[in-house]
Amino acid sequence: MSQWSQVQQLEIKFLEQVDQFYDDNFPMEIRHLLAQWIESQDWEAAANNEAMAMILLQNLIIQVDEQLDRVSQEKNLLLIHNLKRIRKLLQGKYHGNPMHIAVIISNCLREERRILAAASMPVQGPLEKSLQNSVVSERQRNVEHKVSAIKNSAQMTDQDVKYLEDLQEEFDFRYKTIQSLEQNDKNSALIKQEMLVLQAMLNTLDYKRKEVLSKIGRVIHEIDMLMSNMLTEELLDWKRRQQIACIGGPLHGGLDQLQNCFTLLAESLFQVRRQLEKLDELLTRLTYDGDPIPVQRPQLLEKVNFLLYNLFRNSFVVERQPCMPTHPQRPMVLKTLIQFTVKLRLLIKLPELNYQIRVKATIDKNVSTVSNRRFVLCGTHVKAMNMDESANGSLSVEFRHLQPKEMKTSAGSKGNEGPHMVTEELHSISFETQVCLYGLTINLETSSLPVVMISNVSQLPNAWASIIWYNLSTNDPQNLSFFNNPPAATLSQLLEVLSWQFSSYVGRGLNSEQLNMLAEKLTGQQVSYNDYQLSWAKFCKEHLPGKSFTFWVWLEAILDLIKKHILPLWIDGYVMGFVSKEKERILLKDKTPGTFLLRFSESNLGGITFTWVDQLENGDVTFHSVEPYNKGRLSALPFADILRDYKVIMADYVPENPLKYLYPDIPKDKAFGKHYSCQPDEVSKPSDGGVKGYVPSVFIPVSKIFNDSIEPHSPSDLLPMSPSVYAVLREHLSPTAIETAVS
Repeated sequence: MSQWSQVQQLEIKFLEQVDQFYDDNFPMEIRHLLAQWIESQDWEAAANNEAMAMILLQNLIIQVDEQLDRVSQEKNLLLIHNLKRIRKLLQGKYHGNPMHIAVIISNCLREERRILAAASMPVQGPLEKSLQNSVVSERQRNVEHKVSAIKNSAQMTDQDVKYLEDLQEEFDFRYKTIQSLEQNDKNSALIKQEMLVLQAMLNTLDYKRKEVLSKIGRVIHEIDMLMSNMLTEELLDWKRRQQIACIGGPLHGGLDQLQNCFTLLAESLFQVRRQLEKLDELLTRLTYDGDPIPVQRPQLLEKVNFLLYNLFRNSFVVERQPCMPTHPQRPMVLKTLIQFTVKLRLLIKLPELNYQIRVKATIDKNVSTVSNRRFVLCGTHVKAMNMDESANGSLSVEFRHLQPKEMKTSAGSKGNEGPHMVTEELHSISFETQVCLYGLTINLETSSLPVVMISNVSQLPNAWASIIWYNLSTNDPQNLSFFNNPPAATLSQLLEVLSWQFSSYVGRGLNSEQLNMLAEKLTGQQVSYNDYQLSWAKFCKEHLPGKSFTFWVWLEAILDLIKKHILPLWIDGYVMGFVSKEKERILLKDKTPGTFLLRFSESNLGGITFTWVDQLENGDVTFHSVEPYNKGRLSALPFADILRDYKVIMADYVPENPLKYLYPDIPKDKAFGKHYSCQPDEVSKPSDGGVKGYVPSVFIPVSKIFNDSIEPHSPSDLLPMSPSVYAVLREHLSPTAIETAVS
């Protein structure tokens, strides 16, 4: 079943998460129509290879053309229209930057895998539960409702101001008419009656002025209260969700809703500002003793300007944190002289600001870091915000060609820091701009979340550990001295984040049993998840007992092993992986002989082994574990083929494959058959040939077990046998004779 087919079978709450990350950058129609083709391409590799990305983009357009031909024959007008629009978008938007579409599709596929993994987990972790709090959702709805009500109130006040203006014009006309009469005419009874009317009109004007000012005051108060409470909380929640998403958590949404709220509030404040300007205009034409306008208007205008300043300052956000395109799943880790991207958005979307705001990027502005290392940004570091580059028309700017460069310092100050010191340094990328609008000039500043600078890719694992620990432990966006005294983390939350590393990076998260094993490895004991506090040193700095590496280095090596060598097996759920030797024996002891399971080595970095259960002649149960396979051996022979072809040679016995059933009782070929590089009956015949002049060969993994040992002495030896020889043996000899010939 394709990944997209699995996605479509999810519950509605998970489908809503999927809906959040499909937009005009990568329309869902294309994902649906080209599901099989899209999933068969290596978008992650293309994200780092421009030539490959261009080929995939061209092939994607060809696939769209084929779908367009098909729906044209079916006369599906709506789909024809949408596909033409999408084809035009793909050509126009990505022709000059094909790697961008590769990154987008790669991220979408990865996020689908994370959601599928989350859906398969029996319970949500504490962090994910907090992000989906019903109280938060209720507050979001309240904010949207209040913003809409404020907008309506401001528009209604416009009508009151217009009525006041009409009333004053009538009063002004009548008053000037009386003033133009001769002195004798002014003493007539009719004029005296008109003066009484004018006095009544003035009283009404005074009442209306007070009423309009009161209504304007209420609108301003409502905006102030909303900004001070719920809207600020909404923005902080979005920033926290962004932090969690950066370290593998659920995709954060809600920025478009925040933009709508910020924009409506700004429009309401500018509308109120115009109303106050109109009152000032009316004041210049008419004033009187006790006039409320000169008393109240300056205070109200000052408050409006203050709210506009704060609204604009809060609206300038980092929409997408700094990230190297070569490592899309490791944001905020930047390598010197390697380009990274970062995107900013102004949540106040006004047409007057399009291409009018120029943003400047700097690094470590006005901050002192924990070391002497200093950096500058190379590349285009000043760009204008616009509404044309974003699919949703937001007012944003994306820096795509920034490079951090380390500045030369005095002799001896560079290179004296240990590897952990470098990866525990936090730096800040700052952005500044100025908004000039309707007579207001507002200076805006914002910063990225703290980033870690590395000079060698070997530092990336520890740097990523620092990013995880920071964003798990604090919602402070700028605590650059965090690692001077890093706080402990709650074990339950840390385990949840570790599961996210697997779901986001290799497509399948960890179940409760696997997390239990990691908890025991971190703490050395069985503990309560909720209460235990784990130190930063235990996670990333102290070596595991009896080992020469830390817990995090061990786990990162496993992630790398899965990604490069056993990904399909891991996604299918056939790799138990995290199980101790003691637990594996408990699981296997009562199983049919030949039952085996796959686990990651605890003593070798990036190693995977398998253990099977056997029964001796006296009925005793014995276990055999093969020496772990590392990436070197797995590069030579696929792991599924190793499981298929593995043989054991025991003294005085015919060689045989001891692996029969994957734990608990799945026939081996049923579990791994689709992952074999070829089926047993497809072994090459002599006529198939190989390199000219040579007989093609295959590798068969063989272990020798002697009577005085329960463990294979050389479990991963690879003995060559040509396909032609094996084929001839199968044609002319019985299975027993073949095994004897192999020995």
